[in-house]
Formats: sequence, structure tokens, C-alpha cells
Amino acid sequence: MIEDVEPIDLWEEEEEVEPEIGDGGDGGGIVFQSCSWGEQALSIARDVLLPFGDDMELYSFKTSPHGYIYVRLDKLPNNFGCPSMDEMEEFSRQYKKRLDEAGALGKIPEDLAIEVSSPGAERLIKVPDDLSRFKDRPMRVSYIEEMNSRKVEKSGIFFMESIDAESGSCIWKLVDVKENRDPTSKGRPLSRKQKDWRLKLPYAMVKKVTLYLNY
Repeated sequence: MIEDVEPIDLWEEEEEVEPEIGDGGDGGGIVFQSCSWGEQALSIARDVLLPFGDDMELYSFKTSPHGYIYVRLDKLPNNFGCPSMDEMEEFSRQYKKRLDEAGALGKIPEDLAIEVSSPGAERLIKVPDDLSRFKDRPMRVSYIEEMNSRKVEKSGIFFMESIDAESGSCIWKLVDVKENRDPTSKGRPLSRKQKDWRLKLPYAMVKKVTLYLNY
């Protein structure tokens, strides 16, 4: 039996929280939040996405008990994964039509509301799955480093140079940007030593990776 959802009088704003991998939002993944109709709504979304081809994927999908569906579409060839407005509007139109049809048949609640967007620059980069895709773009990496038997959290702007799947680690090199330069260098570029330095990080020591935009 499909449970009822509350009538939609005011738009429910998606809660703004620090993104985490798999949160159904900027962290990607699928989250149903106890909605029994979530699987059916997801299946319909995947069917609607098929005609868009292999270049488009569901980045995240989240349902709300109040009758809302939040979808983020990922355009693989785009630098930031952003589909065009026309593509998002067409998906939204087709998806809403299919949801209304399923609702009329009693397969899901009627009058579900949808919000379609893209992950954009705020997306979290999954380690190691997304690294090869964004290897040509600078990334802000927060990581844990052991110093004198203590674990210290650090961050920097890096290019991903390589992945060592056997050891479960990745190799990073510094990007020549202000955040990585010595504050006393008065704007001078990275030194040869800094350019040659490499950071090898086990996947488990990487806390968070996002795209760096000011390059």
C-alpha cells in the first residue's frame, strides 16, 4: 500500500548541510528517507534518463516523506558535470509526466513535487572513483597526515598525478596558486622543490576532495 503524503502548500527547501559522500545531495548517492515509494520513483527516473544517452547519469537522488524528489543530473563530458538548462527542463517535464501517470494508477503517491539540478562545482569528488575523470582539474584536498605520532588535518590545492590501485593510494602534486605559496614570497611562483614534491595519500587518509574554481 502506498502511504499518503502531506498536501504540498509551500515548497520544501532541501536542507543545507555539510555534504557527505552518499548523502543524496552534493555528495551523490541515493537516499529514500523511509519512503516506500522511493524505489519506484527512482526506477521511473532511470527510465526517463535513458533517451539522454550515456553522457548523462543520475548523480544523486533523494526522496522526502513530504512528497518531494530531489534529482541531480551529471553530464559526463562537461568540466563540472553540468547539463544544459534545456536538458534539465526536458528531463523534469518528462519525469513529472511519468510520475503523474504512475500516481494516477496508485503505484506512487499523487502530486509529487520534483527539483532537478546539477551537482556543479559543489560536488564531492569520490575517491578513487572520480579522480581519473577530474585529473586535469585542480582539486582542494583535505587529508590526514601523521606527524610525531599525532594525526593532523591539512589541506591544499593539488592535481591528481596517478593512482596506485594495488596499494590503495593516490599521488598528488601541488598547483601553483596563491593558497600553496609561501605568504612571505610576495606572489612568487612555487619553487622547483615545491613543484617536484609529491604527496602520496592512502585513500583512507583523504577526508574530502572538491573542485577548485579559482584557477
